[in-house]
Amino acid sequence: MFKRLMERVDRMLGRGVIDEDLYEELEEALLQADTNVNVTHSIIEDVRQAVRNEKITSAEGIKARLQEEIRRRFDQGGDPVLQYGPAAPTVYLFVGVNGVGKTTSIGKLAKRLTSQGHKVVLAAGDTFRAAAIEQLQLWAERSGAEFVGTLPNADPASVLFDAISAAKARGCDYVLADTAGRQHTKANLMLELQKVARVTEKALGRAPDEVLLVLDANTGQNAIRQAEEFTAATGVTGLVLTKLDGTARGGALIGVWERFKIPIKLVGVGEKPEDLRDFDAKSFSEQLFD
Repeated sequence: MFKRLMERVDRMLGRGVIDEDLYEELEEALLQADTNVNVTHSIIEDVRQAVRNEKITSAEGIKARLQEEIRRRFDQGGDPVLQYGPAAPTVYLFVGVNGVGKTTSIGKLAKRLTSQGHKVVLAAGDTFRAAAIEQLQLWAERSGAEFVGTLPNADPASVLFDAISAAKARGCDYVLADTAGRQHTKANLMLELQKVARVTEKALGRAPDEVLLVLDANTGQNAIRQAEEFTAATGVTGLVLTKLDGTARGGALIGVWERFKIPIKLVGVGEKPEDLRDFDAKSFSEQLFD
């Protein structure tokens, strides 16, 4: 994700001089990687302090310190695994704006869970798009999961209620629930999403075990706004980052974690089902600069 940033840093450090121009270049590079302004200033100030305190004089030394400051901001202080419900079924509610990869992420997770021997129900709660219903049904067939859906434009909350009821009746372990992609700036659609969450809680007898906000890693600073609105509407418990195999610059992700402390649970690094992986802060940060 930060490969281009590091290439630029290498060129800057090739001058062999640590001066104000260098810090300004580093700051600009971080901003171009979509890092939040406040986070960028914090990183640069910490690098400055380290250079003074540790008497860093080499290009490699300042590069290592910059990498460490970025790594530290991805350290979530624990193992951000997906939570299990106290009683079956465990329910994961996937939310996010249009086009971020919710349905595909659900399908990939379903494939993982069924391959582990779990019985899974996929709930097609994105009833506004016939293509989304068809796509999720196809993922159910591919993964060996069960499918609960309805006709386009039906009430999304009723689909989730039926899916949870079916999972209970059939002894299923998981319900992975899709929801309609919606712009976080549309108040009426966010209110509808709140209804979906309430109906899910009524059917389950508790809140969803995870409310997973799916973010496209190419989103940039808009990711912070999305996290803010969806958290207010549904109480987001985890993030799923998709499309990390593309040209994602990734800096905005640091700001999302630092501001909201929402754990990153899963990352999508490719098209195959196995390319949806658990997030591990240590290994993830080590690969940022490869």
